[in-house]
Amino acid sequence: MPTLFPDETKSIIEALLFVSDEPLSLKTMAEIIDCPQYDLKILLNEIKADCERERKGFCLQEVAGGYFFTTRPEYAPYIEKLVKPRLNTLTQAALETLAIIAYQQPVTKGKIDQLRGVNSDSALNTLLNRDLIAEVGREEAPGRPILYGTTASFLKYMGLKDLQELPKL
Repeated sequence: MPTLFPDETKSIIEALLFVSDEPLSLKTMAEIIDCPQYDLKILLNEIKADCERERKGFCLQEVAGGYFFTTRPEYAPYIEKLVKPRLNTLTQAALETLAIIAYQQPVTKGKIDQLRGVNSDSALNTLLNRDLIAEVGREEAPGRPILYGTTASFLKYMGLKDLQELPKL
């Protein structure tokens, strides 16, 4: 592969981020571009600064162990006119269940039901179908109940880099 100049490498990074549906990790970009991760990190910081300085309609975010472009939140009213808002937002029950899993993970359905005071089957199925949670193992207890935890899609949905960014309770 030919040696790339920094500006050309930045353009390639931008193109990759533009077409990717998921956040791209430094490792993935390094393999594709054949560029050291350290250099990529510097260029990603430059791209982020460029977006801010030039007040572009999008910004670079680091989420779920990778990078991707998002539109600026202040432009949401305009974007919503173009793109129909999602009618399938999470119900209160699903949000409660998701919060319990996010803060207590790994956690069993029994513990979730106990904390909520109601059956959580429907909420769990919704969250599993949307890939916001996943089965992460089995508890070493009678019946070996399933343990649930959040996914990278959860981090992306919430706009978090990692679970440490969850608000403190």
